[in-house]
Amino acid sequence: MILIRFINKIQKYYVKSGDKMVIISRPDVPFIPESISVHLGKPDEPAENVIVSFPEYIKNVASSEIYPTWPESAVRANIYAQITFALNRIFTEQYRIRGYDFDITNSTQFDQSFVPGRDIFENISKIVDEIFNSYIVRQGKIEPIAASYCDGVNVTCDGLLQWETVTLAESGYSPYDILKYYYGEDIDIVTDVPINANFESYPLYPLRLGSFGRDVFIMQRELNRIRENYPAIPKIENPDGIFRKDTEDAVKAFQKAFNLTQDGIIGSATWYKIKYIYNAVKGVSELISEGIEPEEIESSFAISWQEGDSGIWVRLIQYYVRAIACYYGDIPLIELTSYFGPETTEAVKAIEKKFNIIVDGVVGIQTLATLDKTYKKIYSEIPEGCFKNKTIYPGYLLSKGMGDKSVTLMQTYLEKISQYYPSIPKVTVTGIFDEQTEEAVRAIQREYLGIDTGLIGPATWGQIAQLYENLEV
Repeated sequence: MILIRFINKIQKYYVKSGDKMVIISRPDVPFIPESISVHLGKPDEPAENVIVSFPEYIKNVASSEIYPTWPESAVRANIYAQITFALNRIFTEQYRIRGYDFDITNSTQFDQSFVPGRDIFENISKIVDEIFNSYIVRQGKIEPIAASYCDGVNVTCDGLLQWETVTLAESGYSPYDILKYYYGEDIDIVTDVPINANFESYPLYPLRLGSFGRDVFIMQRELNRIRENYPAIPKIENPDGIFRKDTEDAVKAFQKAFNLTQDGIIGSATWYKIKYIYNAVKGVSELISEGIEPEEIESSFAISWQEGDSGIWVRLIQYYVRAIACYYGDIPLIELTSYFGPETTEAVKAIEKKFNIIVDGVVGIQTLATLDKTYKKIYSEIPEGCFKNKTIYPGYLLSKGMGDKSVTLMQTYLEKISQYYPSIPKVTVTGIFDEQTEEAVRAIQREYLGIDTGLIGPATWGQIAQLYENLEV
């Protein structure tokens, strides 16, 4: 059996791509949920939702779907299929993207059997405890396959035939051989998959012009794939996790195509509609699927930032942390060093404690959302003297193609700065972040900050404002 092993602590895993094993470290990859929400009926039927641990769910399903007296190879093959089927439902958010508040149903017309309170067979329980954190994957892909199955007697299907697995096992087939017999020679078994809390994929705040991070990258990647089927959606040329004007244009076109409010903002409705259409065009909820390759989810953005990290995104985090500390006196004040040291960790922990989120000193999605939301709430009231410059960063990245009062303000500053500093290209105030503006921004970054992104984040904003304010003295 070919096994691909997840490495839990750093949430990395190996996946086969051609003849190589590629290491991936992502939040948007499959995981084993701590629990699963089961709707006790058909999707549209009024019925109770029950939440059970994932292993207990699989034990129940296996005890309901198969017989404990079957050969062990047949039992294991069926349990692998049941685990993988459920994980595909969770990974694709099959029901949640359609507005339901559960992960799976217990209707065998749609999903697999789950009988509340039923007895669990001892041998099935032991096997599930051993393999519940494993699933079937196609070689070179990352998602659990839609491992369909049926009894093969009363109902036939394209996937695994349960009663026939008994015959195959009695003929000497291993669990892996049985699975290959039904799902193809190109499958592997992923093992030691990380166990995480089961949460909805939508981030804790809407994504819009100036947003950044892995969530933006995920949407850019999925919109570009959707565009292949819906060419009216413009291509995002550089899907790098920065929500620029071309991403906004693509979002608006998507919203128009699917009758959503055309505001260019990825709120909950747009996020899940993008997910729904992406799943449909990729076929990831079907047994025969285009699949998702490791290269498709490669991004420079980290899952989270923590002590020991460094770079421009750490500096942005430190800017938010310092601003919040200036506003709330009980948060330690830190310097903007671009290095995530012990002082930053302690300040982050203080913010996490204050806002009642997990106190770990790590800036993951929940902490980043809290920083973003809090900063936007207080930025106009940040005390003078908190930063070297008086003009406060608006809380979103400025990039080429954007046009608003913040762009106009920066252009006004740059126009004045260029009159005193010959090394800074001249800028005309147009209200639109154009190439001329980008060239001036890059010049200031290279000369004063040692970076060259062309984006105006807090460090660049502060440097431009400081240069301008010093001219007025």
